[in-house]
Amino acid sequence: MKLKYKILAWTLPLIIVLDQITKMLIVDKFTLHEMLPVINNYFDITRIHNTGAAFGMLANADPIIRIPFFIIIPIVALGMIFYFLKTLPDTSKWSALALALILSGAIGNLIDRIVYGYVVDFLYFSWNHEYFFPAFNVADSAISIGASMLALAMFENKKDASTTL
Repeated sequence: MKLKYKILAWTLPLIIVLDQITKMLIVDKFTLHEMLPVINNYFDITRIHNTGAAFGMLANADPIIRIPFFIIIPIVALGMIFYFLKTLPDTSKWSALALALILSGAIGNLIDRIVYGYVVDFLYFSWNHEYFFPAFNVADSAISIGASMLALAMFENKKDASTTL
């Protein structure tokens, strides 16, 4: 088996299971908007239902448009990620891990949308609850880390290409 597929085979179940277990614990132990302070005035665990996209965008859109949009778009994105992974050289371990993280997070949030009709978010960072970063989850973290890794990989590849001219 090629290394990029081994990376996918290890990353995908690890992130999806971690994401789904943490969300199940939150749904089981917390009521909606209930907060557990972890670091007073800076970090809380709270149950949030995100019916929108990243940071709650489109949360107030008509459900007739929003629900199919948030199921069809991720499925198309999953297909694109699989394609990029397939065409990726086997030596690109960093990019393979990045794509595996993005894919894992996308699947984790897609599972939520299919099962609950929304994404369960629970990690909440703020400054005295006055200035805050929107709540997120393990899947969101995997997507963000993977996208950052992919951006770094593309930047490095561009830098390497420009130094060889």
